[in-house]
Amino acid sequence: MNAFSDSRTAASAEYADLEAVLADAETAVRAAGALLRDRHDEAARPGDLDEIVRAIDANDEAVLALVQQPLLAARPGSRWAEDELAGGPLPEGEWWVVDAAEGNINHIHGMTEWGVTATLVRDNAPVLTVVHLPLTGDTYTALRGRSAFLNGERLRASAKTDLKAALVGTGQAKPGEEEEALRRMGASVTAMLLNALVVRVSVPATMQLIHVASGRMDTFWQFSDVRSGLLPGALLVSEAGGSVTGTRGEPWTLGDEDFLASAPGVHAAAVAVLSALN
Repeated sequence: MNAFSDSRTAASAEYADLEAVLADAETAVRAAGALLRDRHDEAARPGDLDEIVRAIDANDEAVLALVQQPLLAARPGSRWAEDELAGGPLPEGEWWVVDAAEGNINHIHGMTEWGVTATLVRDNAPVLTVVHLPLTGDTYTALRGRSAFLNGERLRASAKTDLKAALVGTGQAKPGEEEEALRRMGASVTAMLLNALVVRVSVPATMQLIHVASGRMDTFWQFSDVRSGLLPGALLVSEAGGSVTGTRGEPWTLGDEDFLASAPGVHAAAVAVLSALN
């Protein structure tokens, strides 16, 4: 066997290993989602900030207790990124970046836009992800280099080429963001209202990014580096044929504060609008 054959065999074995990890991750995330679904109350109306914080923490603790060990066992040697609201690069190696209740604020207010996400990151690049929406049963998956899927059906980003026809969106990454970031977000919404068809402003980021990956939305941007909110969607969008960069069009990394995911045909126009704000 020559060197080329050896490399192909090694690559095939690596993909087979990752496909097995992806299957295990999907099983774990679905189980976590079932627990979160059982905890959901459409009539929930928390009354003050203390009650909100307690409800959010209770969801996180319950789901993490169910999902953490299965994910770590699925990839021996991997580590766990503890703070789901943290940003910036991770140390080298493989890490699980998990949001036990992505859209937790929606969940505890009886709303429907929430789910569970798990992304395996290798040397600061996402290699596989699972996003599960318990209320619908939908599961989005992606393996780097092997496309993105919704319930086993391949995803494709939007084919639009005119920003004036585009449905675009952004949203707050977390409570207590710096005033400068919030002002930039407000200015970007105004700019996109003048240049796109319709602008959505909502949370969480993942719920908009799955729409971009599915071709239902055309662009999402955020002035934030919260890893857990961006990594799942970044992999899904890129594997669905979309463009993932910073708002100036530069390649996106975990060290960047700005994020843009877009259908390829409107990406340049979105960059032109957003980069003018910088």
